Amino acid sequence: MKIFDAEATRRALPFRPLVDALARMFVTGCEVPLRHTHTVQADDGSAGTVLIMPAWRSGDYLGIKTVNVFPDNAKRGLSGLFATYVLYDVHTGEPLALIDGNEITSRRTAAASALAASKLARPDSRRLLVVGAGRVASLLPEAYRAVLPIDEVAIWARRPQAAEALAESLRARGIDAKATAELPQSAARADIVSCATLATEPVVHGEWLRAGSHLDLIGSFTPQMREADDACFVGASLYVDTDEAAKKSGELLGPMSRGVFGIDDIRGTLADLCSGQVAGRANAAERTVFKSVGNALEDLAAAAMVYEGR
Repeated sequence: MKIFDAEATRRALPFRPLVDALARMFVTGCEVPLRHTHTVQADDGSAGTVLIMPAWRSGDYLGIKTVNVFPDNAKRGLSGLFATYVLYDVHTGEPLALIDGNEITSRRTAAASALAASKLARPDSRRLLVVGAGRVASLLPEAYRAVLPIDEVAIWARRPQAAEALAESLRARGIDAKATAELPQSAARADIVSCATLATEPVVHGEWLRAGSHLDLIGSFTPQMREADDACFVGASLYVDTDEAAKKSGELLGPMSRGVFGIDDIRGTLADLCSGQVAGRANAAERTVFKSVGNALEDLAAAAMVYEGR
């Protein structure tokens, strides 16, 4: 069994090939059962959540991602989330590779947003606003630059020092990035606004967004979470990564419950876009919104890419 640590996993997943791998997987598909969720109680009173996410293709691989979420780790000076990915031969069950799950998850998440933008954003999009400064947010500029001519990046975060630190890190990588404290003005100027936060109240408002812009919503993966207000969806063309998004994200459940849009107003999924079953952007003035919640299909595509590039 091969072992790929965080650095090896990162090197194996450059964004342009990863975006292409996701696109192929969304077209060919794979088996993705419902994930398992378990609560773990420790004898010191702390508790964690274990997520088990399997996926497989009948021709080659079975993969299982295990995500351990332990909020009390902050008191220990540890990350609150650890993930591992094990890739198996689907014919025999033989383990082939143990892969860093944090890198798999964060890079495929950013790549999925870039894939959606390649179908939904204007092809001449140059200005990107990233809302958030965490692990996924730090990868979004590079992912977007793999598919679009992004040459100007603004970073906004609740903690200004975090936004500045990320902007400095991006500049060290040769990306023209700056922190901004003016979220409404930066959103109004951006061709693409990409949100990767853990917000439970809207941080982006539809009145700020310009005609022809693309809004990418990553953070809300539970019914209690939300990054965009209702106005973000009014008059916009809405797409999702998978149908699961409309069942689990407060980003969509809330507006649907208030009659802002209905389930039939969702134009399509990434599989629909990648296969050509639905069209993407229709014209330069159209405003588009993409909501993702993540899927084990994306993990399997990334893991296969890591293993096959060994």
